[in-house]
Amino acid sequence: MKILVVNCGSSSLKYQFINMDGEKVIASGIAERIGIQGGMLTHKVPGKDKKQFSRELKDHSEAFKLLMEVLIDPEYGVIKSMDEIDAVGHRVLHGGSKYSESILIDENVKKAIEECIPLGPLHNPANLMGINACEEVLKGVAQVAVFDTAFHQTMPPEAYLYAIPYEYYEKYKIRKYGFHGTSHKYVSARAAEILNNDKLKIITCHLGNGSSISAVKDGKCIETSMGLTPLDGLIMGTRSGSLDPAVVKFLVDNENMSVDEVDTMLNKKSGVLGISGLSSDFRDLEQAAEEGNERAQLALNAFYYRVAYTIGAYTAVLGGADLIVFTAGVGENSSQARENIVNRLGYMGIKIDAEANDMRGEEKVISTPDSLVKVMVIPTNEELVIARDTQRLAFSK
Repeated sequence: MKILVVNCGSSSLKYQFINMDGEKVIASGIAERIGIQGGMLTHKVPGKDKKQFSRELKDHSEAFKLLMEVLIDPEYGVIKSMDEIDAVGHRVLHGGSKYSESILIDENVKKAIEECIPLGPLHNPANLMGINACEEVLKGVAQVAVFDTAFHQTMPPEAYLYAIPYEYYEKYKIRKYGFHGTSHKYVSARAAEILNNDKLKIITCHLGNGSSISAVKDGKCIETSMGLTPLDGLIMGTRSGSLDPAVVKFLVDNENMSVDEVDTMLNKKSGVLGISGLSSDFRDLEQAAEEGNERAQLALNAFYYRVAYTIGAYTAVLGGADLIVFTAGVGENSSQARENIVNRLGYMGIKIDAEANDMRGEEKVISTPDSLVKVMVIPTNEELVIARDTQRLAFSK
């Protein structure tokens, strides 16, 4: 059985094609500059050189058609016919409070995704375009929506409600939703599998250009750091994370900025980029800090502080912690970040094994045997979560 996993942005279409017999990726890639001059699809097949195809892609339907051509290409493709695509799984950013699980796509689901556009104005329209394009090109093939917010829908009301007049929750569903759900779901489930124990208190740290932390108890999320949007919570690459809401009015009043301009600044010009004035890439900041750049070091320290701060808070929420998991770009690959964060948690009896921690992208325990809380690195695999849910739902009858 072969599942196509799709993640559509406003001008891009990322994909993985997975053979579920062995759960092996047989092709992956990205179509870029959709609706923009200079469209291109980069296609990768394991064991072969990547191949680029240039074509003007006026919309997502055109991108899907090119993808199908590439997948069945005699030289670069991996299937003989589109009939070998058994189902398609779509990553969808926002399902609101309606969906706590992945679901087979029908007209009602599409309508619900559209209704959530105010909550995900950048992503949900692109997700819908991808779904519609797939329906046009792969007629009759089952499609599944896997929501980035779904895993967090098990949070209790005291965790997800904001302390604003309740009428705004009733009218607009303004609340904490959380994101990176497929990642938190995968690594927490994988940790339970590795430790052969599904009754664990786990703090999952998805750390990268976009970062979030979740508290997971017995496989269910009970708290997470992102909010109504992905802007809330941790300091990130270009996002500010949590701050005093009065900052918005202050800047509007004193810098003659519009609310939209402040929103853009908080999303795209803040975070470690804003503090350092140098880069949103943590690798650049680590190198600059080693060379004596004080603001680069300050940005890193602020990030480490906020992560450790949140882990401490989530330990209280969980009533203790059995395990901390690091994942995503920074979490998987920066031994420096992991060490600096864990060293701030010594009061919890956590000890890091410097030798075990000296690695990149491996599934590994990095705490010492006598550490009171186990610490692991688990590379995330969001596409596999989507593929598994798609297989389960599309062929459950």
